[in-house]
Amino acid sequence: MRYDLVIFDNDGVLVDSEPISNGLLAAYLTELGHPTSYEESIRDYMGSAMHRVHDLVHERTGERLPADFDDVFHARVFAAFERELRPVAGAVQVLEKLAADGVPYCVASSGSHERIRVGHRTTGLDRWFDAGRVFSSQDVGRGKPAPDLFLHAAERMGVPPGRCVVVEDSPLGVQAANAAGMDVYGFTAMTPAARLTGATRLFSDLGDLPDLLV
Repeated sequence: MRYDLVIFDNDGVLVDSEPISNGLLAAYLTELGHPTSYEESIRDYMGSAMHRVHDLVHERTGERLPADFDDVFHARVFAAFERELRPVAGAVQVLEKLAADGVPYCVASSGSHERIRVGHRTTGLDRWFDAGRVFSSQDVGRGKPAPDLFLHAAERMGVPPGRCVVVEDSPLGVQAANAAGMDVYGFTAMTPAARLTGATRLFSDLGDLPDLLV
């Protein structure tokens, strides 16, 4: 294989959470007096850490979101995950293949550790990710598009950035991978290819990934 480490984004790449979470985020912001459509949530917040939501709302309106915003939002998301969340098609097969071939992999997500754990437990992907393979924006000072999270994951996994490939479905994630000096494969199942400019290559079926890595 041409890489020594595969770094997966989580939401939208491994678990099909983006439609759920962005629908809830748009509804909650609208409820709080900041009208937001689902499409706008996808455009502005997909792939980002929660601080970006706070920062953009304050930048645009001069208002601060409630102190309990994150807690309320995550409670709604986790409840919906328990009812609706599924793995992305092909995710199980890809992880089985990488594990069988002894290819190192991990997940590096803008979501919190709790969000990652809930999503993996609900979908059954937790069997593929022990604690040493899970990295969150909580672990670093800056989330995507800064490179910090991907560099942190590579360092913890003991692999130089230039030997890593990132699998991402958001423009912010592609920017972060580029800034980290890593190749990045843009997953276009949900995100239009035109929004993932800068990706090393683009693909639309997660099940194709193992063949693309050799």
